[in-house]
Amino acid sequence: MRKIVLLFFVLSVLLALVGCGNKSQEDVVNALDSKVEDMKGYKTEAKMTIQTGDEPQVYDVEIWHQKPDNYRVNLRNTERDQSQMILRNNEGVFVLTPALNKSYRFQSDWPNNSSQPYLYESIVNDIMQDTEATFEAKDQLYVFETKTNYQNHKMLPRQEITINKKDLSPSVVKVMDPDYKPLITIEFGKMEFNPSFDEDAFDTKKNMTAARLDDLSIVSSTDLSLPVYYPSDQLVGVIPQEEVTVETENGKRIIMTYGGEKSYTLIQEQAFDVPAMSSATIMNGDIVSLGDFTIGALTNNSLTWTYNGVDFMLASEDLTQEEMIMIASSVKYQSIK
Repeated sequence: MRKIVLLFFVLSVLLALVGCGNKSQEDVVNALDSKVEDMKGYKTEAKMTIQTGDEPQVYDVEIWHQKPDNYRVNLRNTERDQSQMILRNNEGVFVLTPALNKSYRFQSDWPNNSSQPYLYESIVNDIMQDTEATFEAKDQLYVFETKTNYQNHKMLPRQEITINKKDLSPSVVKVMDPDYKPLITIEFGKMEFNPSFDEDAFDTKKNMTAARLDDLSIVSSTDLSLPVYYPSDQLVGVIPQEEVTVETENGKRIIMTYGGEKSYTLIQEQAFDVPAMSSATIMNGDIVSLGDFTIGALTNNSLTWTYNGVDFMLASEDLTQEEMIMIASSVKYQSIK
């Protein structure tokens, strides 16, 4: 009888210990909140795959964050030898295009203005803000499914966020379309919490210089060829009306107008390498991603961006911001009308 009682006691203790190991969704969310609150920053690398075009685009991403407001996100497409960098420091928010020696300073509260699936604190914030988020605990992982907070929310409404149990670092983020097809997948490497940074780690000039030394796609100002791009996605009731080519002192400028139920103008021209000492161009508007991490500047009536050595501007009094993003995102994937 004593053995039976002892066995029952041991089993009860084991069951209690197992129960303690099964954390609830609230427990994990609170732990993530504390992790973000207590950390001083982090460094990590990731592979980002974009599935919005005919062929997947793969980017290597290096992410640095130092509290409270220093950020450095370096994106490189090794296949096309292209890179861009987003910097936030005490001078503002910058997007650097090393191949053109161009830096754009944004009047923006990035990264707080929308979901940023490659930033740890943004991932955690999306989990915390969605009261309807789903949760599943697996062997070594916690899996959340949440709403996103993008300007083009209807195109990318949901995301699956996988967190490592061991240190609560991100493992994989999948941003999905309305049919739950992953359009953006970010696979994180090991995240180093509370790293040390050099004093000038987030300095704009230092990062531009270093990025240009690493960049293999410096654009030559003597190359005046200009491929013509057309949007492959179009709104119902909107048709092309006119295409005009204008000669400029630097080459060609192509102006396309579209009309019908709504109207807009798309302008494209050759982008050029600018002098090394040029100051940053100030952009009014918010930073937006145009699908394969081409960075755009969005206002109420316009969207500007650079892609494959071409500067674009889309302007309209009729389109919503979401419609401008949709059209601009499709321009990159069709170079023949």
